[in-house]
This record gives sequence, C-alpha cells and structure tokens, in this order.
Amino acid sequence: MTAHGGEERAAEEVRAAEEERAAEEARAAEEERAVEQALALVGRQPQASHALPDRSGATAPATSPTPAMPDTHTGPTPSSPPPSPPAPAPDASVPSGHTSGHGTSSARHSPSSSHDHRARATAWAGARALAERLGRAAPLAAHRLPLDRALGHVLSEAVVALTDLPSFDTSAMDGWAVAGPGPWSVREGEGLLAGRGAAEPLPDGQALRIATGARLPADATAVIRSEHAHCDEAKGLLHATREVVPGQDIRPRGQECRSGDELLPVGTVVTPPVLGLAAAAGYDALVAVPRPRVDVFVLGDELLTAGLPRDGLIRDALGPMLAPWLRSLGAEVAEPRRLDDDAEALRHALVSSDADLILTTGGTASGPVDHVHPVLADIGAELLVDGVAVRPGHPMLLARLAEGGPCLVGLPGNPLAAVSGLLTLAEPLLRAIAGRSAPDRYSAPVHEEVHGHPHDTRLIPVVHRDESVVALHYNGPAMLRGIAAADGLAVVPPGGVRSGTEVEILDLPWASASPWTEGCFT
Repeated sequence: MTAHGGEERAAEEVRAAEEERAAEEARAAEEERAVEQALALVGRQPQASHALPDRSGATAPATSPTPAMPDTHTGPTPSSPPPSPPAPAPDASVPSGHTSGHGTSSARHSPSSSHDHRARATAWAGARALAERLGRAAPLAAHRLPLDRALGHVLSEAVVALTDLPSFDTSAMDGWAVAGPGPWSVREGEGLLAGRGAAEPLPDGQALRIATGARLPADATAVIRSEHAHCDEAKGLLHATREVVPGQDIRPRGQECRSGDELLPVGTVVTPPVLGLAAAAGYDALVAVPRPRVDVFVLGDELLTAGLPRDGLIRDALGPMLAPWLRSLGAEVAEPRRLDDDAEALRHALVSSDADLILTTGGTASGPVDHVHPVLADIGAELLVDGVAVRPGHPMLLARLAEGGPCLVGLPGNPLAAVSGLLTLAEPLLRAIAGRSAPDRYSAPVHEEVHGHPHDTRLIPVVHRDESVVALHYNGPAMLRGIAAADGLAVVPPGGVRSGTEVEILDLPWASASPWTEGCFT
C-alpha cells in the first residue's frame, strides 16, 4: 500500500468515526426530546388515546378524542414514504393469538398497523428514563417505621448518631486492665463486667480483671489479653508475656462515630446491618419510604398452573417468576392473579386495585383477545409509552390509570420478552417510586460478535467470563433457559457489535450471590 493510499484510508476512518459520533449524539438528543414530550403528558386530564381494533385486525379510531402522541420514534416522519418492512431480529418470532405464550398476538397486524406501531415506539434508553422520572415525580409518602418493620425500605431521613459510639471507653478483649508500666499488683475482687457502672480509678502499677465490653476504669492505660498475661499468685503480681503498648485492646469513646455524625444518608436501603447500626446508635424507629405495593395480573385462557402442557395449553411461567423478582427489587407483591381473556374482568381488576404499580402480562398487541389497549382507553388511562424499540419485548407499554393514580406496566406475554419489559420499564419505575438510587452503569466487552436487530436495541442474557461477557444461547422471546443461567443482560445496539466491543450490562438482582456456570448454555 502506498503512503498516499494509507492517508486516504486514515482520513476515511476519521470521517466514519465522526459520522458515527454525530449519529449517536443525534439519537441521544432525540431520546431526550422523546422523554420530555412524553413527560409533558403527565399531569394532563386522562384521555382515551388508543385506536381500537376492528374485527379485521386493522385499527379504527377510538370514539373519544385522541391526543397527539409524542414523537418518540427514531424512524421516518409521517411525511416520509413508507419504508420496507424491517428484517426480523435473529430471535424474532411471529406469534399467533396466544400460542406463543401469555398472549402476544401480532400475526393479525396489517402492514399499516405494524408501521404505525413502529412509528410510535419509544427508544429503549428514552423509555427507561421516562419510567424513572415518572416514579420520581410521584414518590411514596414517608412513614416512621419501628425497626422490626423497616427492613427493605428506603431511608427518607438520614440516620444521625444520637451519641458517641462507643459512648465510653470499653475493653475489646477479656483480660486485664492495667495502669502504667508493669509488673502490676493484682487488685482483688471479681473484676469488671459488661453492663456495670463506672469503676473506681485504677492507680499506676495496678491490674484488674476485665471482660469484653466492660467499661474501662479511669486512668487505665491498656488491656492485656488473658493469653498474653501471667499471674504470679504467690506474689500477687501480673506479668505481660508481650510488649504492652498504651491504648492496646481499648475501644475509646467515639471510635466509631461522634454524636451528630451522619451514619447513613437519605436513599439508603434498610438492610439487617443498617438495623443493627441504627439500634446501636439509639434509634427505635426509622423514617423511610414504604415498599411499593404491586399487583400482578397474568392474562390468558391458555395457561395452566400445574402439570404438563396439554391440549394446546401451556404452563404459566410468569406468575411464579414475577412475584419473587419484584420482591428482590424491594416491592411488596400480592399473590399474582390469573385472569381469562375477558375485557370486563381486566377492567374490574384495574379499577379495583389499590396498588402503587400494576403489572399485566400478555394482551399488549392487537390480536382479537388482546384487551389491554382497549380497556386502558375505556377507563381513560394516559398511555405514556406504547411500544419500545427493543427486542425481545417491543410490545410493552407504560400508562397511568388516572390523575394521581397508579401506574401500569404492560408486559408482553412471551417470558423473555416480559423480562425485557420488567427491566426496561418496571425496574426503574419501582426504584424511583421507592426512592432508591440508580445503580452505577458499567460496560464490559463481549467475547464474540453479537448480532443485533437492524433498528432496535437487543437485550441478550450473558455470563461474566474473565474480563468479558459471553452471550448465552436460548435467548428467543419465548425462552427462559438462557436467562435462568445468566448474570445479566447485555444491551446490544442496533446492528450488533463486534468481538471486544464494550456494551452496557444490566445486572440481575441475585447474580452476585449465584454460582452460575456455563454448562450447556454457551
């Protein structure tokens, strides 16, 4: 290659990098605009904002006025010519009715309705940002909770030390309290025990038995552990078998904190050690945000709760999975309720719920028994996110049921697609409602090339291996085999990534404590 040719290639690479950076900045700006426009809907009087499906499967205008939806898509504007249908993602499926699991019908969409749905889909990062900001705009009221009821809640007032800790000089070991240099004459008596009042001062040259946690007598200069001391009972003298350093094995007053020090900031999750520290500091109760209450409605006529799949029926995988997952995120979750594909049953369940957040599974597309959109329109809910540009899980939605009322996250029915919706919308919303801080974002390089969707973000189960992450197989929208072995999900941008490229990782709540292995999944 000539020098001139090398310079041209270098210039071309620079131009490509600049174009990619400009495109990324444009995408970020559009996502921010989408969030702002969607948030502008929050606080308005709820209106029906969904096109009801007619019997042919195409969409027809709802009877109530439909507000203009925010321009949250990254595709062409309505004035642009209709694009060719996008190629499916490697894990894309075309479910029909409810047979793909928990009702995620999309086979009956006409080309125009599919284009309309894609046009209003929110970018993945924008959807997460909107969910979090919506939760921050409506935090739960704080309560003073006794220590035995505060576990898992989030502090809304800082824990400030009410006293010095320890509040007096104490012995860190069983042994002898001594004053001055040795050998020391042994003072007779039972010695000093924890929980007793102040002892008489200890003069230089004397030693007195002391127990761990006992209050140190005034003028004591050190504690000698029992195993490092020799008592000559005949002469009544104590000898140290090791060098004695002033202050050794003494916990001085205020060693851990001084009165008025902030021990725990606002936003701290109350864990068992937090309860212990608060008790040590003199607290009987903590001011904290309650755990958000969540109702889970699992939709579908085809779901079994026990036994093997049979006669076109399948096992409900989401009911057993979602409740413990939500509890791991700090929520109080009622036992999931299973509802048939009946619009009136869904409507009654929504309007009678007193939860802070409602999760539905399935029924978020436009099939003949997908009732979520029509019911939300019927009860006047605000539809804030109607589809997200992510695979799996693009038919997810976010709504607010009424002015000041609870939020609803509609999850797709396919199991891994539902996990995608849970991490995209429900997790940031729950975290914000409860006052929890967002986890630090981090990235890791992929071990091998990962294929992406042409237009949408992909969430792919991965495991950590050495300094990189390995994508797991069985990552289709209806599969749970991959996520069951995963440490987290990799956020793969449209088009995919090459080997060694860093991608954002969404950790799973329990992954750090789970000894997962690759097994047969990679």
